[in-house]
Amino acid sequence: MEVHNQATSVQHSKRSAVNIIIDGISGIFLPIVNILSAAGIMKGLLAGAAALELISKTEGTYTVLNAMADSLFYYLPILLAYTAARKFGANPFTAVVVAGVLLYPSLTTQFAGHETIQFFGMGITSVNYPASAIPIILAVGLLVYVERICIKVLPEIIREFFTPLISIVVVSSVTLLVFGPMGTLAGDALAKGYSFVYNLSPVGAGMVLGAIIQPMVIFGLHWSLVPLAINNISLNGSDTLLALMGPASFAQAGAALAVFFKAKDKKFKTLSLSASISALFGVTEPAMFGVNLPLRKPMVIVCCAGAVGGGMAGMFGSSAISFAFAGLPTLPAYLGDGFGGFLIACATGFLIALIATLLIRLETEPGMDAKAK
Repeated sequence: MEVHNQATSVQHSKRSAVNIIIDGISGIFLPIVNILSAAGIMKGLLAGAAALELISKTEGTYTVLNAMADSLFYYLPILLAYTAARKFGANPFTAVVVAGVLLYPSLTTQFAGHETIQFFGMGITSVNYPASAIPIILAVGLLVYVERICIKVLPEIIREFFTPLISIVVVSSVTLLVFGPMGTLAGDALAKGYSFVYNLSPVGAGMVLGAIIQPMVIFGLHWSLVPLAINNISLNGSDTLLALMGPASFAQAGAALAVFFKAKDKKFKTLSLSASISALFGVTEPAMFGVNLPLRKPMVIVCCAGAVGGGMAGMFGSSAISFAFAGLPTLPAYLGDGFGGFLIACATGFLIALIATLLIRLETEPGMDAKAK
């Protein structure tokens, strides 16, 4: 019995640790998802306009528009510093200053030249901080503890201005010397690990991810993939992970639309239709939690349709050139390799879910036609 209790305790602690990590990641990225998507749309539209020669990359207009589209990604550590500080309980303004240190022009210029900067006899390795996520998140995690120690140790008369002073010096130094290189290694390892799996079988990777991504959304586990997708775009200029996930979102829309056609209750029909439209725009939670998951069978169909669509996206080598969850407004963010195939994959996921849900017998639910086939 004691052994069983110990095992249960260990499992509980592991689950708690996973929940804490996922909750932390979602709390950091959720506040900026919409603005990330907006910037992704703009980058996609600009890339499409340049590819169609509607605008030249040498024009001042392109330079200005590219600055509008790219500024969020370049200064991403500053936004993440603020949201991470709000989530972890650190001073958000101190966190933003630390992020500003990482992006300071003279430092980034030397890092771009792969120069090693001497700092009190220690070498600071060159790291590409713009568009990075891991180093600043680690930095804000350290900032929480540095601030707590300062508040506990420093006399009240000097606490207000010495706490940010010490925090900026300590956290910035540790980040530049340790967290930056460590974050780069971790990001490279994650990118190479994903590339290895993807290269083994793009179709297989797409089918697996397409099948499980919507159930992952139920538990918030999809947030763990956001830093990886952003890291892939930062390193490679594109990401296949988001493309493999995309068709499952359209499958949610298709299944919810089928439920709309099969429902008899007017309120439930309205809910199903609005949820389907929401999923088409990249927000799948209303369709999943309000329609497909409670009815069970449509959710199973969504997973199957997502697997087919994800496999097709992998087969076509589809990718995103900027971060954005898949939806009709964000399609320009996927104007990279295999864009035509990505459209086919999303349409296939939508149609499979729509037709299959129309053909099955739904579970008896209030407002539903239990005899529908």
